[in-house]
Amino acid sequence: MRLIFLGTGTSVGVPSIGCQCKVCRSNDPHDKRLRCSALVETEQTRILIDVGPDFRQQILQQDFRKIDAVLATHIHYDHVGGVDDLRPYCQFGEINIYADERTCRGLMQTVPYCFAENRYPGVPKIHLQTLTHHVPIQVNELTVIPIQVMHGKLPITGFRIGKLAYITDMKTIDDSELPYLEGIDTLVVNALRFDREHPTHQTVADAVAFSEKLGSKHTYLIHSCHEIGLHEEVNKQLPAHIQLAYDGQVIEI
Repeated sequence: MRLIFLGTGTSVGVPSIGCQCKVCRSNDPHDKRLRCSALVETEQTRILIDVGPDFRQQILQQDFRKIDAVLATHIHYDHVGGVDDLRPYCQFGEINIYADERTCRGLMQTVPYCFAENRYPGVPKIHLQTLTHHVPIQVNELTVIPIQVMHGKLPITGFRIGKLAYITDMKTIDDSELPYLEGIDTLVVNALRFDREHPTHQTVADAVAFSEKLGSKHTYLIHSCHEIGLHEEVNKQLPAHIQLAYDGQVIEI
C-alpha cells in the first residue's frame, strides 16, 4: 500500500495570495502547497481522502483509474470543494463518499444538484454513505476505521487504514480515541506553524508531542501554512522520524 500526498497546504494554500515572505517567494517546489488531499492505493484499490478545490489540478498528475471510495474528513471548503470534479471518474460507476452526518448534510446543501431526483446529464454520480466513528468501512481488501478528532469545537473525522493513520485539521483528541490508533507505523497529522497557537489547529510542537505519544515509526506533517518556514529548513529542525510532507510525495506503508 502506498500513500500519495496530493496536497499538504492549509486552507489558502502556499504561496498565500499577496504575500511576499521568503516561503511564498521560494522557487523550491517543496514550498508550493495545494490544499490537503491524499490517495491511498494498492494494485486493486484506490481511496481518495478529501476532495478539495485543487483536486482537478492534483489528479491530472496521477494515472486515470477508478476511485473506489472518497473519505471526507469534514465539510470545510478546502476539503470538499472539488466534489464536482469527480465527474470524469463516474464513468467507472457511482462514487461512494463516506462522511459523518454533518458533512453529508453539508454536501447536500453545497452541491444539491448531485442529489436531485432528476439529475441533469453529466452530473457526478455520488452515493453518500454516512459513517459512524469506530465502525469499520470495507473498501475492497482495505479496512478503514473512522475516528473522531476535534477541529476546535467541531468534531471531524480521521482515518486509520491498516498501519496508517491520516488526521488533518486536529486541535485535540480525546483519550478514548487513542486505542483505535494503537500499533500504527505511519502517522500523517496536521501542523500549521511553529510558534503562534491557533484555536483550531495544532502547532508543530503539538504534532511532535502527539507523534511521540502514539510511538509512530514515521510521521509526516501536513496542512501547513507559509508561516511554518522553508521546507528544507523545517526538516532540519524536526526529529529524524518526523518530516514535513510535500505535494507529490509518495510513501510506502
